[in-house]
Amino acid sequence: MADIAASPAMIRLTVGQAIVKFLGRQYAERDGVRRKFFAGCLGILGHGNVAGLGQALLQAELDEPGELPYHQGRNEQAMVHIATGYARQKDRLETFAVTASVGPGATNMLTGAALATVNRIPVLLLPADVFATRVASPVLQELEQPFGYDVSVNDAFRPLSKFFDRIWRPEQLPAALLGAMRVLTDPAETGAATVCLPEDVQAQAHDWPVELFRNRIWRIARPVPEPEVIAAAAEIIRAARRPMIVAGGGVTYSEANAELRSFVEATGIPIGETQAGKGSLPFDHPLNTGAVGATGTPAANRIAATADVVIGIGTRYSDFTTASRTVWQHPGVRFVNINVAGLDAVKHAGLPVIADAKRALTALQDALSGYRTDPDFAASATKLAGDWDAAVVASHHSGHGARHGVLAQSEVLGAIEAAMDPRDVVVCAAGSLPGDLHAMWRTRDRKGYHVEYGFSCMGYEIPGGIGVALAAPDRDVFVTVGDGSYLMMPTELVTAVQEGIKIIVVLLQNHGYASIGALSESLGGQRFGTRFRYRSTGSGRLDGGVLPVDLAANAESLGVTVYRARTLAELKDGLARAKAGSSAAMVHVDTDLYQRSPSGDGWWDVPVAQVSTIDTTRAARTAYENFKIAQKPYVTPTVADPSATPERTQQQ
Repeated sequence: MADIAASPAMIRLTVGQAIVKFLGRQYAERDGVRRKFFAGCLGILGHGNVAGLGQALLQAELDEPGELPYHQGRNEQAMVHIATGYARQKDRLETFAVTASVGPGATNMLTGAALATVNRIPVLLLPADVFATRVASPVLQELEQPFGYDVSVNDAFRPLSKFFDRIWRPEQLPAALLGAMRVLTDPAETGAATVCLPEDVQAQAHDWPVELFRNRIWRIARPVPEPEVIAAAAEIIRAARRPMIVAGGGVTYSEANAELRSFVEATGIPIGETQAGKGSLPFDHPLNTGAVGATGTPAANRIAATADVVIGIGTRYSDFTTASRTVWQHPGVRFVNINVAGLDAVKHAGLPVIADAKRALTALQDALSGYRTDPDFAASATKLAGDWDAAVVASHHSGHGARHGVLAQSEVLGAIEAAMDPRDVVVCAAGSLPGDLHAMWRTRDRKGYHVEYGFSCMGYEIPGGIGVALAAPDRDVFVTVGDGSYLMMPTELVTAVQEGIKIIVVLLQNHGYASIGALSESLGGQRFGTRFRYRSTGSGRLDGGVLPVDLAANAESLGVTVYRARTLAELKDGLARAKAGSSAAMVHVDTDLYQRSPSGDGWWDVPVAQVSTIDTTRAARTAYENFKIAQKPYVTPTVADPSATPERTQQQ
């Protein structure tokens, strides 16, 4: 038990013990619903944190079970991904803390930090650091720099974090923890918050004010839009003939799905969805045209091509969403951007409506009372969406596997979708699967689609899926992953087995990088370096036979039940058996590396070599330059210059 200092208002704890006690008593509240903010602490304990935070977590487990439960990981990057998957599934209202040892343990978390910050997901990182006293410097795993002895590898977290601090003395801890919590619970600023902990400071005792450890409630703000801004937005929309909505992740994070449906049905404005915005409306809503942008559907992209006003809701307008600024081709297109973050609200010279999506949609619907798009426009959107859905269903039953002896990826996705309940969750992150899922997945529940595509991090899938399963134990989680991405980070299958976490991993084995291979081919690169092949003794290149890799056996060796499938019937049977089970399972299925799924006509700006001796590269450069002509700056004024002629306005 902790020693009580002479003053009844103080308590003596180590820095590590103080952190654990503080984190276990932080709560988030939104709309009157209160929940613990930290579900626990993920950690690999070693040099730098085993005697500090590690001891504190043990003491808490013995003295106050449940205050901050400890979860053991296998890879530091993966632990951050677990926390990110969990926080996203919880609409950013809960998360995990993650701790790692000094040096390589800490730097292994850098990719995870970048992913969390890019995706605006709250995760607290607690990397161990070198001795504050420098009494034995240089210590094991310490980076030495001639220009400053206060630099460590953890300084690499600075540009990747939304909050960064290092605790050189115990007195600095309260301000750092409160600062980290401020950022983690701010919808506009959230991301990775990093508090570096020198290993000697972690174990140092200090007298802390008892008030630091009282239950603390952080209210998640719902910023209200300014009436004048809503009036201006309504004026722009009323003048539109072909408006469209781009629904981003902010719709779901603010739980504004019902408000979006009401707004769409009242106005007749169709929507397109970003990767994070999939599920904003059910796939079969008559005004949901599906994915927009580089991996968009023909329905959404055709509506976008002639849209004169774009209402962005909770989107950061990535290049995939805008098809590298080619998807909106109307010469006078204007943007109304609803977002809690000013950074995103001002993009494309849009009218910034800096507000919570739920609040803004309600206010905007009231301001647009009586407004409705032309019925023929809404009907055309519904018709386009229906045509695309028919093409998707046809691709699920293409018969490619029966004809060629290996399944097409679209057939696999159709089988997975059919095996899932409406509330189950599909998880993915990298490769060709995110593009196919964005365009083709028929999302039925607002939390049923979880594709990490802000950072598109290979290896996220399995740990991210574990995080989702921890956050939603009442749903089955289907992790879709290609062999290339699986090889990056299969280690957390052991964590799933250890913790009794049920995830269903569907591993698509095609012996190569399908996404980059197809991209390489389109850019004249002839799929160079994208197939998993032996090096040929004749050519000296990687164009020999297929590698005899057995990833199903690998998963079995990690304790997972595996079902192998080559035919569609075997795949359906494996999926059914995995879903009926109660533990982590894998369905391993061979797929065609070269067969492409149906897609829209979106473009992605990837520069091609200006000069080359290769014919395919020269041809690709010509095609690239033609696409570049369609690229737009999107800087049309939100309010037209009253002195401008229509011709001048159109030129702008």
